[in-house]
Amino acid sequence: MLIRSNLPTLDRYLLRQMVPPFAVALGTMLVTLLLERLLTLFNHLASSGSSIATLITLLSDLLPHYMGLALPAALCIAIFMTVNRMSEHNEIDVLCAAHISLLRISQPYIKVGAILAVLSLLLYGYIQPIARYDYREGFYFAKHTGWAPHLQSGMFASTSSSTMLTADRVDHGGSHLKNIFIRNLKENGNIELITAPRGLLTLSERDQATQLDLWDGQVVHLNKPAIPDNHATIIHFEHIARVIERSKNRRSFRSRGDDEREMTTPELFQALRHGSPRLPYIVLRSEMDFRLARAIGIMFIPLLAIAFAIGRKRRKSVIGQITLALILVGFNEVLLFGHSMASSGKMSVWLAIWVPETLFCLGCTAALLARSQVSWRNRKPTLLNKASS
Repeated sequence: MLIRSNLPTLDRYLLRQMVPPFAVALGTMLVTLLLERLLTLFNHLASSGSSIATLITLLSDLLPHYMGLALPAALCIAIFMTVNRMSEHNEIDVLCAAHISLLRISQPYIKVGAILAVLSLLLYGYIQPIARYDYREGFYFAKHTGWAPHLQSGMFASTSSSTMLTADRVDHGGSHLKNIFIRNLKENGNIELITAPRGLLTLSERDQATQLDLWDGQVVHLNKPAIPDNHATIIHFEHIARVIERSKNRRSFRSRGDDEREMTTPELFQALRHGSPRLPYIVLRSEMDFRLARAIGIMFIPLLAIAFAIGRKRRKSVIGQITLALILVGFNEVLLFGHSMASSGKMSVWLAIWVPETLFCLGCTAALLARSQVSWRNRKPTLLNKASS
C-alpha cells in the first residue's frame, strides 16, 4: 500500500501505523485458509497421480476467493489494532486535546476502506468468477484426464482395448507398483510383453494422460503366432516411460456460465437486460446485488473498527475484539443467508440483502458518531486532569 508524500502529516502517520498489521493479518489469513484447502486437494490429487504443478495451479485459482474473505477481515483487524494501541498510549487523548476530532482521525482509514471497496468490485465482479471456473476446470481435468486407476495387488486392469496391466504389489495410493506385467496387442497382430520389478504411475502434464515409469525391466516382442519359425525379441532397459492412454477430448469440460458465480459483472448485466436461457432472472439479480452489497460493506468497516477500538482505559480490548468479530461474522452470514433466500425466490432481494446492508451501514456510522461525541467531551478533561495530578 503506497502512501503519497503530499498527504498531511497526520494522515501519513496514521497510515504508516496501519500498514504493518494489515500486511501481517492479510498474509496470515490467506496462508491459514489455503492450508486448509491444501490438505483436501492433496488427498484428492495424490490418488490420481497429479503433479505438484497441478496442485500449485489449483491453489492459485483459489487465491482470489480467499482474498475476498481475508481482505475485509484484515482491514478491520489492522485498524482496530492501530487505533486501540494509540488509545492505550494516550495518543488519541493528545489529538483530541489539540482540537482534532475522532472523525478527522478516521478520515484516512475511511479513504482506505473506500479504495478497497472499489478494488473489491473488480475482485468480486471479474477476478473471482474467472478464477472459480478455472479452478473447477483444472480440478476436473486433474481427476479425469487420462487413465488414473486405483489398482490393487494382483488385480488385472484393462487400460485400453488392447492393453492389460497387473502388479503383484500396489501401495495404498495406487501409484507405486512392484513386479509389473503389461501385455499389449499390436494392430498387426504382434504381442508386446513388458515386465519390470518396480514402476510409478503419474499424470503427464505434457500429454494430459497417465504416464507409467518402469525401471530395470525387459520388453519381449512376439510376432504373429501363425508365422513359421516365430522368434521373440528381448530388450532390457534401465528406465522407460510409457503413456498408457491419451486424452481424446481435452475440452470436454462444460463452458463457463452455467453457474451465476462464474459470470463476470458485465456478463451479469447483459444477462439481466437480455435474459439468459440457462439461469432465471431472480438468480442473476440476487448475485449482482450480493456482490455490490459486499463491496459497499467494506467502506463502513473502518467506522465500526474505530468505534470499538476506543474504549475505557480499564476495560480490556478483548471485549471490543469479540464484539466486533461477532458483528462482522454475523453480518456476513446474514448476507449469505439472504442471498440464498433471494436466489430461491423465497424472499425479495430488497428484503433479503439490502435491508441488512442498510442496517449495517447505518449502525457503523452511528457507532462512530456516538464514539466521536464521547471522545470529544471526555478525552480533553481526562488529559488535563492527568497533567494537573
